[in-house]
Amino acid sequence: MARSEQASPAHQERPDQLRVGRLTKAHGLKGAIKVELYTDDPERRFSPGAEFLLQVPESSSWHGKTLRLIELRWYNSHPVAFFQGVEDRNAAEELIKAILWIEQDLTEGTGEDDAWYDHQLVGLSVIREGVEVGTVARLEHLPAQDLLIVNTPAGEVMVPFVSAIVPTVDVQAGRVIVTPPRGLFEADEAEIAAPSAAGLDDESADPTGGDSVESELPRPEGSGSPTYAE
Repeated sequence: MARSEQASPAHQERPDQLRVGRLTKAHGLKGAIKVELYTDDPERRFSPGAEFLLQVPESSSWHGKTLRLIELRWYNSHPVAFFQGVEDRNAAEELIKAILWIEQDLTEGTGEDDAWYDHQLVGLSVIREGVEVGTVARLEHLPAQDLLIVNTPAGEVMVPFVSAIVPTVDVQAGRVIVTPPRGLFEADEAEIAAPSAAGLDDESADPTGGDSVESELPRPEGSGSPTYAE
């Protein structure tokens, strides 16, 4: 499943911005910087002349400024960017950890069948075995894979955004279908059921005034914190 480019929820109030990369490390002595890509289309997003809005601390000399790309090269399978006005290693070091944003018409599609912008996914119903179990709250973009963060009645559940677990995304129908490993949502269902079980225990109290009869609910199999392999 393709990585989704992220519309800005906090960097700006404007919804027409997408996060496409992060500057990670100076490369060499001539101002080059390694880039962590948040897009599946670097040839389009990082074409010569592309202009990026910067997310940096307010104390940074780059705050409020933009970067214009000269060229994106690949060294040992790692993308390395050269920018106008960044001519040596010292200048490059000042930009480390900066996040790159672009302006984008979010009404346009991604041009791929299995790629979506974050804003297209937020709010979709999450369906498991024909039953709605929650709604998509946001996406978390991690180096290994993306995660769908699903709001459920018991709290948030992290769902790996891979085709084996999220086989169907239907934006028009307003839903995603998930086939999660056992235990991913069951733990939350057990938490929801617990108050009802407590109520039954209260009703089973000894009518003569003795201590209530307590029963321990069995823990669902696999309800511990799961780990995922990419």
